[in-house]
Amino acid sequence: MGSHGIKDRVAIVGMGCTRFAERFESGLDDLIIDASQQAFANAGVTKETVDAYWFGTAQSGMSGITLARPLQLEGKPVTRVENFCATGSEALRQAAYAVASGAYDMAMAVGAEKVKDSGFAGLNMYPIPNDGTARTLTAAAMFSMVAPAYAKKYGVPDDEMGQVLARIAWKNHYNGARNPRAQFRKEISIETICASPRVAGPLGILDCAGVADGAAAAIIVRAEDAHRYTDKPLYIKALSFVAGNGSGLIDPDYDYTHFPEIETCARDAYAQAGVTDPRHELAMAEVHDCFTPTELVLMEDLGFAERGTAWKEVLAGTYDLHGELPVNTDGGLKSFGHPVGASGLRMMFEAWLQLRHEAPEDRRITNDRTLALTHNLGGYPGEMVSFVSILGSQPG
Repeated sequence: MGSHGIKDRVAIVGMGCTRFAERFESGLDDLIIDASQQAFANAGVTKETVDAYWFGTAQSGMSGITLARPLQLEGKPVTRVENFCATGSEALRQAAYAVASGAYDMAMAVGAEKVKDSGFAGLNMYPIPNDGTARTLTAAAMFSMVAPAYAKKYGVPDDEMGQVLARIAWKNHYNGARNPRAQFRKEISIETICASPRVAGPLGILDCAGVADGAAAAIIVRAEDAHRYTDKPLYIKALSFVAGNGSGLIDPDYDYTHFPEIETCARDAYAQAGVTDPRHELAMAEVHDCFTPTELVLMEDLGFAERGTAWKEVLAGTYDLHGELPVNTDGGLKSFGHPVGASGLRMMFEAWLQLRHEAPEDRRITNDRTLALTHNLGGYPGEMVSFVSILGSQPG
């Protein structure tokens, strides 16, 4: 990787996040306004103060007008971006680099998605013509291949593998039950999770993240200006993005037990931030648990466990709310929900709350570390994009 990074050159000074749910009572404009107004209030600024905007949405709008209209922006540059499920993170990345470059004093990233009353059950990607050789499996089917591949490679019995995946879902629902913004606010027993109807291979319906409506927003300024807007800014330590070339689908050596794009992205982010031991240096991590086996493999790809050992760490409670390294303290995609354009910023919102010690007391982390990681992926095993950020409550 050739990135030199922008460590401690910019900071987040305001954030907002709506409740994620089937928001039939709210339109896309309502969600955008809600998240944006929270961020403006956090930073003590108005929409006029922001020099430029980046708007992330996968399929709820096609230009910057989608943001400019509800916020009634006048004479402002608004860039609409999309990068699969990493769309919200992409909006933040571009806004942060714009401020770091000196082009703007203040930029804002907003991510939003409205899909629940579209007439479709999930994401509705328009059919792109192809030569007939493209993948035809659903997302659940593609990620379901990870579980048996991992179990076979590392000698995990099928029944124990089921317990590992259920433990991941149980943890995230436990955390989400304590989050007023989460889509699913109910603890679910491991027995119920294991008995849920199968949807693809070994995956049950409770192994899969929900599709939701929602929005989130962040305001970014130069680090030296941060204390003009808040006494508890979050400093951006690293922003890394990798786009895979899809070769995993045709590579006979690819075995579905790791995601190479994420390994590369994580190494770059750690190098930018100066992190050498993520498991013991990070206070928490928000990761892209679109399906339970995804989170399992991510623990190894992100360096939180040695290869072939993450399943044991899951069962030992290492990633629980009060474990050695809390993961998805807000419930993750599994419980918080997944409005594609907003999810990356939602993860940063949780880091914002936790590192500022503003998370609700019953789901507040208890370690005294000052760094958080957020991770998005988009696509499928063998063909994906990956984003990793490192955020910190202290400069230096």
